[in-house]
Amino acid sequence: MLRKFLYSLIASIWALSSCSTVDEFSSDPYKNYDQLWETLDKNYCYFDLKLPRGVTWRDLYHKHRVHLRPNMSSDSLFLIMTQLLSELKDGHVNLATPFDYGRYWRWKSDYPRGYDTELIEDYLGDDYRIAGAMLYTRLQKNGHLADSIGYIRLSSFASGLSDGNINAALSRLVDCRALILDIRGNGGGQVTTSDLLARHFINKGRLIGYMSHKTGPGHNDFSPKHPLHLKPLERGLKWLRPVVLLVDRGVYSAANDFTLRMKGLPFVTVMGTQTGGGAGLPMSSELPNGWGVRFSSSRTFDASGADIEFGIQPDKELQFSQEKSRLGYDTMIEGAVMYLRDRFENFKRTRRWEK
Repeated sequence: MLRKFLYSLIASIWALSSCSTVDEFSSDPYKNYDQLWETLDKNYCYFDLKLPRGVTWRDLYHKHRVHLRPNMSSDSLFLIMTQLLSELKDGHVNLATPFDYGRYWRWKSDYPRGYDTELIEDYLGDDYRIAGAMLYTRLQKNGHLADSIGYIRLSSFASGLSDGNINAALSRLVDCRALILDIRGNGGGQVTTSDLLARHFINKGRLIGYMSHKTGPGHNDFSPKHPLHLKPLERGLKWLRPVVLLVDRGVYSAANDFTLRMKGLPFVTVMGTQTGGGAGLPMSSELPNGWGVRFSSSRTFDASGADIEFGIQPDKELQFSQEKSRLGYDTMIEGAVMYLRDRFENFKRTRRWEK
């Protein structure tokens, strides 16, 4: 079954890549616009979720194409194409040119920011350690040294992170009884990094969800849902103690995938606000004028079969307070500390860890 799925995926990628490189250069705005629209028409995977009610992708083609002119500037063509793509409200749909990068960022900009960078630096202190993309320390601010809680800040999955980095950080926090893993504002990067880190928090494999990819030009041409599993480490340090994963609306793409992998683990509690989503695995193509276009081509679902394109709900909701931040308190970090305190007190009474 897995072999058939992989062969089907490879065939789909080959078919897409074989038609994605344009043989003849052309700056004609109509040709480039039509190629952009058709590329997404055949390969984009979220039309059913993203199109406005009662509006088709063909309707949007006509809506924006009327603004084209034969000798229009590159900037004007870029604007019209970006407006077309923005109709999909997808952070993974982008237009890359030598002079600008078309993007849709309202998936996070329409929502309050869930952290303050300078305040996070205060919680890290001056003597925090650095292991690849991870900044880590034992919480001390606001009298938290006695709470014995490790704090790891991971703001991106685009930077380098290895098992060696993770082992080094966790081993130096081994005297802490709990961990806060803060990925607020993490816009993603490499999905392999997401999997790499999550494997350090399990001792046996588990089903985390499903993936389905485009198999044909029709809007509903998809493969069956293929199960996704998280496998434990064969070697290396595993953290099987309480963890709070802090998330907010800025958690997207690979960071959203990491949240999917962590949510539901026995000692992990996801706290904060709903993530930004971005569950579509992106693919790339090229237009006749050499511009690049990126778009979502595979869909990801959680273990219950729910699509996570629009984000993942936390186990416990926490809000970031700008007012308290001016007084030196990150209400999400403080909320995580209070939650861990309560759980430890309950554990002392019942000898059971309950979320």
